[in-house]
Amino acid sequence: MSTGTPSTPAFRYAAVTFDCPDPAELARFYGDVLGLPVAYSSDDFVLLGREGSAGLGFNRLADYRRPTWPDPSQEKQAHIELGVDDLESAQAHLLSLGAVEPSAQPQPDRWRVLLDPAGHPFCITTLV
Repeated sequence: MSTGTPSTPAFRYAAVTFDCPDPAELARFYGDVLGLPVAYSSDDFVLLGREGSAGLGFNRLADYRRPTWPDPSQEKQAHIELGVDDLESAQAHLLSLGAVEPSAQPQPDRWRVLLDPAGHPFCITTLV
């Protein structure tokens, strides 16, 4: 029996993605360190991980500036990726919780970029 209230979409931790100047190089490093295989690779993005497990992603950023941590003049670059079953319902749910949709969406049919309430970007995807 339907109550008319939509169910909450299921979320699962998918990956953390690091911005960098060379995704293949950084993926080789972490792949060697953690013993993780490449799960997906393109010129601008590499994902390390095993099927059914959370992974590590590496995203090419053209004007990447190395973090100066602990000096805050150039903050760390990373964002969370969440796996979802349905992009539309997941996005609607997250927006209802206070996320904001930025105008730029690089590949909205594969993943969506949203901003958390503090402005940090994060992604939702059906790829994981």
